[in-house]
Amino acid sequence: MRNNILVIALFGCSVIGLCSCAGVSRKDVVPKEESSLEPQAMLKFSDIPTPVGFKFLAEDSYTFESAGIRVGVLRYQGKADVEQVVNFYKDQMPLYNWNLLNAIEYGERLLNFEREQETCIINLSPKGKHISLTISLGPKSGIRPKKADKPVK
Repeated sequence: MRNNILVIALFGCSVIGLCSCAGVSRKDVVPKEESSLEPQAMLKFSDIPTPVGFKFLAEDSYTFESAGIRVGVLRYQGKADVEQVVNFYKDQMPLYNWNLLNAIEYGERLLNFEREQETCIINLSPKGKHISLTISLGPKSGIRPKKADKPVK
């Protein structure tokens, strides 16, 4: 009788152990530094992606669209490695026909993109393990400044 209980207990433990490992395969485990970010399905502007896991801060954001002109400041907060987010935008923005003009790194990261009539500035501010993400969108300036006759002193 005691042997039967022992056999049933061992069998039960084996089944539980095998079931708990059945859903995890080696290919499912991706090291943190190799994983990449995916864009969210719902975007405030359909041609400016946002990484999955970043929360939209509606009270700190605004958008305006009229007669083909779009203006907006969208603020998000999320947890991610700042370099992953920089690489996300360098990879994703060209898919939406944005051209990278420059990237400035000084603790914060600033990415400047442009296309036909618009500019987009993406500002990443790391704060501990969190990142504050600000996306600024506006039209390109059509007015060129006049050259001064005399240098400004």
